[in-house]
Amino acid sequence: MEAYLDNSATTRAFDEVAKAVADTMTLEYGNASSVHHMGTISADRIADAREIIADTLKVDPQEILFTSGGTESDNLAIIGVARANKWRGKHIITTAIEHPAILESVGYLQKDGFEVTLLPVDNQGIVDINELKAAIRPDTILVSMMLVNNEIGAIEPVEEAGKIIKAMNPDTYFHVDAVQGYGKVLIRPRTMNIDLLSVSGHKIHGPKGIGFLYIKKGTKIVPICYGGGQQKGMRSGTENVPGIVGLSVAAKKCYEDFDNHIRDLYNLKKYLVDSLNERLTDIKINGPECEKGAPHIVSLSIKGLAAETVLNMLSSKGIYVSAGSACTSNNPHVSDTLKAIGLDKSLLESTIRISMSFLTTREEIDYLLDTLCAQVDTMRKFYHH
Repeated sequence: MEAYLDNSATTRAFDEVAKAVADTMTLEYGNASSVHHMGTISADRIADAREIIADTLKVDPQEILFTSGGTESDNLAIIGVARANKWRGKHIITTAIEHPAILESVGYLQKDGFEVTLLPVDNQGIVDINELKAAIRPDTILVSMMLVNNEIGAIEPVEEAGKIIKAMNPDTYFHVDAVQGYGKVLIRPRTMNIDLLSVSGHKIHGPKGIGFLYIKKGTKIVPICYGGGQQKGMRSGTENVPGIVGLSVAAKKCYEDFDNHIRDLYNLKKYLVDSLNERLTDIKINGPECEKGAPHIVSLSIKGLAAETVLNMLSSKGIYVSAGSACTSNNPHVSDTLKAIGLDKSLLESTIRISMSFLTTREEIDYLLDTLCAQVDTMRKFYHH
């Protein structure tokens, strides 16, 4: 048996997505910029995809810009807004637990003279709204905050943050990295005062190499990629029509029967967390309580065992999880998120992430639980960390 429980790293594409991508690559493969019939078909498919995705957010289709994924969306939002608005100020606010796509982008801007404020989080991984309020200044041009933390599943107070930002400085733009939240949380940018929102396709059973950035109409932003002027010059390059179509199919499926999908995920998460606490000793579940966090992420610290040892054991049994974020799993760097929540030093390198999806089954969870319970005590004797 196999149990794929690394869905925050990537998901298996829905069958309907795979078919749509294949059809677009083999049957309707025209370049959307071409003026002939095949090109028109591709342009129409892109327009349809924009409509579908915009409907999931209740925004204007023209506010959806297709990118290569979450990292590009984050880079464009941060760097594009900073360059377009540096005449107003050079102060940016973000949090200590952001994805590297955000932290590396603001780090790049610091070298260009921008000032960055990193907001701390509490032991649940939640940003203190009062810290945000105190940090906003007249020269603050951008606040960037993730919706769901990719390692511990903390859901940030984005709606409350949006209200405070606009009340304190209406000219400050608000960017939300929703790579782990889209498809798992209802998002309404207009009522949440969100100006820019990043999404990645392969986190929601769509293809890899595709994503989008919601850009509210009127937002001052400049491109960071130049070329043939596609997408109104904001993101040049031949459009990835198969990816765009596949992304729209995935988005539609994720938000159909949304409440039932999310309820089932929370039930599975609760079963997993309760079972871990009942069946294993000397463990710690990190982040918010079950239903206060995202429905698909469980961060588990196993005292006395290095995460790498646990990962290797599970992988040998056909069970796939990760150590924190997949983006840093191959890096010996200790998780900034785990340090930011004040996790005991003895657990920093003993933490794994179990992440589920709409395709995860109870049987997969049981297989993980049975394997951990059968192996952990023995491993502690021989591989004590």
